[in-house]
Amino acid sequence: MAKPELTETGDLRHFIGVEGLSKAQLMAIIEKANGYLTDNAGRPNSIRNSDELEGCTVMNLFFENSTRTRTTFDVAAKRLGASVISIDIAKSSTQKGESLRDTLWNLEAMTADIFVVRHSSSGAAHFMATEVTPNIAIINGGDGWHAHPTQAMLDMLTIYREAPRPFEELTVAIIGDIKHSRVARSDIAALKTLGVKEIRVVAPKTLLPKGIERYGVSVYNDLDAAVVGCDVIIGLRIQNERIGSPLLPSTSEYFKAYGITTERLALAKPDALVMHPGPMNRGVEISSTVADGEQSVILKQVNNGIAVRMAVLALAMQGQRAARSAS
Repeated sequence: MAKPELTETGDLRHFIGVEGLSKAQLMAIIEKANGYLTDNAGRPNSIRNSDELEGCTVMNLFFENSTRTRTTFDVAAKRLGASVISIDIAKSSTQKGESLRDTLWNLEAMTADIFVVRHSSSGAAHFMATEVTPNIAIINGGDGWHAHPTQAMLDMLTIYREAPRPFEELTVAIIGDIKHSRVARSDIAALKTLGVKEIRVVAPKTLLPKGIERYGVSVYNDLDAAVVGCDVIIGLRIQNERIGSPLLPSTSEYFKAYGITTERLALAKPDALVMHPGPMNRGVEISSTVADGEQSVILKQVNNGIAVRMAVLALAMQGQRAARSAS
């Protein structure tokens, strides 16, 4: 299947990446997620429950460590009324030599409806959706260096809700380890599809992938110049576990050149948003003053992540049901 994510009518049945999805399809996810967010007893960004996945079983298959993504998927599925099973991969039969294919088929036989998967290998979610369990809704919770689509969509929801101007009028700067970041790849793809005016990527040359310009972004090595006039600033974590060799002289030198500070934030527009996918390294990528400041929407991103993952789970299950009925 050229687009395994979609049914014949263009609805989601898996969520593997944002690349190839239309603006209308991304906006459908944003609007669905936005519908779960509500003010409740004076608490901003409360999330309403739904019974859309009542009777369904969601299995979390995390082959890489995770806190935010795994927890928010767990919360999202339960808020939709699903039963949630988290598989301890370290104690699973894959550690005894069983192939990933056989493990998935056994889990499918246990009446799973949705697999949420994080894997160190790029393309693992696509492989599952096309070659192994196409009738189980596959949700990509991050695969290698390739993609982190639900993080991108929670970022888009946060911008949609918090930015004072529409996507088409925004200038967005993404700062940090672009080369090793699946978040950067997915954010860039989503921002391009949603029609953002300008996307700036900012990093030392050692942390920029070759040919990044072909994705239609403006490349900066000077952070002070890059943030001038920006509406949104997205900091990225240094991916030490993926780098494999020293690419930076020191974390203190990196902070001097590329840390998001109060002084640098002042160069952006007065109402600019500050975002970070987490986990944050304070004093390396961002100062505590900025991270905890009035322009930071970092904790709102976490809350919005629950709503986005609810939307993706519900839409993918709806698409799977439609595909089963059609066949």
